[in-house]
Amino acid sequence: MRPFLFLGTRPEDDAADNEYASVVRCTGLPEGDVERRRLEREPLGQVDLDDWSGIILGGGPFNTSDPEVDKSPEQRRAERDLHDLAERVVAADFPFFGACYGIGILGSLRGGLVDRTHGEPIGATSVSLTGEGRADPLFDGLPDTFDVFLGHKEAVTRLPEGAVRLASSATCPVQAFRLGANVYATQFHPELDIEALCLRIEVYKNHGYFDPPQAQSLKDMARRSVVVEPPRLLKSFVERYARP
Repeated sequence: MRPFLFLGTRPEDDAADNEYASVVRCTGLPEGDVERRRLEREPLGQVDLDDWSGIILGGGPFNTSDPEVDKSPEQRRAERDLHDLAERVVAADFPFFGACYGIGILGSLRGGLVDRTHGEPIGATSVSLTGEGRADPLFDGLPDTFDVFLGHKEAVTRLPEGAVRLASSATCPVQAFRLGANVYATQFHPELDIEALCLRIEVYKNHGYFDPPQAQSLKDMARRSVVVEPPRLLKSFVERYARP
């Protein structure tokens, strides 16, 4: 099987390592079949799409809607690399799954708008599939409404031209969309379980997602939550696109 490529942008090693391990666990693949590149550390480099079964982009503290003057050189470089890759992926309709930051990268293509209008606090929320989402093969078998873990400062306000909205929530109208037949993005994090979310709460408690004294109450909330459906998306992505 051709491997899958995982792209990360988290500078914090604990969160970055856990995210990669969580994605590998959810896919059900051995680690050797999911190659990792950390774009906050080094340029993306050459990516020949023919070498891969598909590409998965994780989340992180970067926001595409940040003012350019506030972006670090590492963020600007990562976004240039990711936007170039995203244009190629969409043009080729190549299998791609972007979670959270992925929706920022894909959502800003083709006239789309990503801004701070529909940010959501860290926690669990209920997401509902649209009619198109219920018919989409990647979401096959998921209930019409299910709970997810998320936390984001930016979101899609206007979809890219030709994009199909697949899921929404009460406070964020675009929780998932598709471009073409094979390019997907979710606002929520399908790889997160309770312990992984608690780790991110600790790592990012001083990054402006919430007041630091709230960290313990957010962890308590996570441990009371029942979020079981989202990991199936990553498993479905791998099963659908793995190729010899």
